[in-house]
Amino acid sequence: MSASRRSGTTDELGPDEPGPDRGVFGGSDLLAALLDGMDAALCAFDAHGVVTHWNREAERILGWSAAEAVGRQGFAGWAVREADAEEVERRLLSAMRAPGRQVHEFALLTKDGGRVLVRTQSAAVRGPDGRPAGVYCAFSEVHTQIDLERSIALSEALFEDASWGVVLVDVDLRPAVVNAHAARSLGTGRTSVLGRPLGELLARGVEELESALTHVLAEGTPPAPAEMWVSVRTPEGERRRCWRSGFVRLASPLAEEPVPLGVGWLFQDVTEARLAEQEAALVRFRANQLHRAARAAAECEDPLEAASAHLDFALAGFADHALIDRVAGGARDAEEAGPVWLVRVAATPAGTPGPSLLTGQAGLPVRYEEGHPALQCADRAGTVRADAGSVPAERAREWALARRWPEDSVHALCAVLRSRGRTLGVVTFLRGSGRSRFERSDATYAEDVAVRIGAALDLAGVLGEK
Repeated sequence: MSASRRSGTTDELGPDEPGPDRGVFGGSDLLAALLDGMDAALCAFDAHGVVTHWNREAERILGWSAAEAVGRQGFAGWAVREADAEEVERRLLSAMRAPGRQVHEFALLTKDGGRVLVRTQSAAVRGPDGRPAGVYCAFSEVHTQIDLERSIALSEALFEDASWGVVLVDVDLRPAVVNAHAARSLGTGRTSVLGRPLGELLARGVEELESALTHVLAEGTPPAPAEMWVSVRTPEGERRRCWRSGFVRLASPLAEEPVPLGVGWLFQDVTEARLAEQEAALVRFRANQLHRAARAAAECEDPLEAASAHLDFALAGFADHALIDRVAGGARDAEEAGPVWLVRVAATPAGTPGPSLLTGQAGLPVRYEEGHPALQCADRAGTVRADAGSVPAERAREWALARRWPEDSVHALCAVLRSRGRTLGVVTFLRGSGRSRFERSDATYAEDVAVRIGAALDLAGVLGEK
């Protein structure tokens, strides 16, 4: 038997001896290597329906070796049932007279007598004169083909119609493919984002994201999704978002050992849900603090101690410093005119954390300059917010000291203390540079605390008059 016969080809392909233009191996050797290296099963027929080629994948699927298959007349009696042989041969050989490729599905017989449903693609093989000289047929098991088609369809759906972001990140941690949803989330187009460093797309959270991608490349797919807070760069400015992200490592199926191709990153925007959860948790915590403060204040014999108890409980998680200033000379009616003077009643210790300290009822007015937020609060009988703004640390320190506040204060919130229709004083909450500025929800909470402190100061005044 010739070498070409052993490799699944006939001698009509040419001699085995290498010619001057064949390199180090013969043409039939090269053809045999190419056929055997294919992932799809392949066979070929001449114009008379005789099998001329049969590769290793065909042998794997049906069990018939090349030596057993090559030279047979069609599939009848060995690879196809006799009842189906004529129909199968007609379909396959019809490709010689039809343009392009023909796709068919039918059942083939394995060597051990089993049946395999295959999907075939057949096309004509032209001779030197351009006339049909035979037909080749590539086939695979239907379920394998369906799996491939499903994978392709899934990929196309993810990158076209998915309602969550899908990004393929290469081994250099740069986006290689993005879907429409991801492009919108990143504030850019599908093509303009490709190949750009993630640091150009995200202002904050990029280190955490790149660390996760690097870990997936090295260790594989993590067991559960992760939530990441990032700031996306947009023409309108930075936009803070929370993305619930899942990662899968991509490896080449053609390599003997897994070769990383990158990471598939899937994410969904859960910002609104997380903000709602945070807000609900904050409301529960503050309501609990108000309840605990009321219980503690009820056990205080001195109303001023009760006021400081309310202050201490309100400070937790809300501010870094707090002050209570009382209107000098007693409560102030709404219609009363003239300047307002405030006397310090209690303050949290500056520098070291601890409970607020009472300074006594008698004292000199605090030297607040005209226009001070606390004086505005008392004069208007309403809440006032103030900020140092985006200034250097030294300027922020000067801003705080000029207002008689601890030097690390950057954000301030002043709430008026009122009881029985009169203004009794002002409570001031202060935050350092490590915290965000006071928002409207913070003002509402401060006003709730101020109502309780105002009632305690009023009671202290009544008891003092007696």
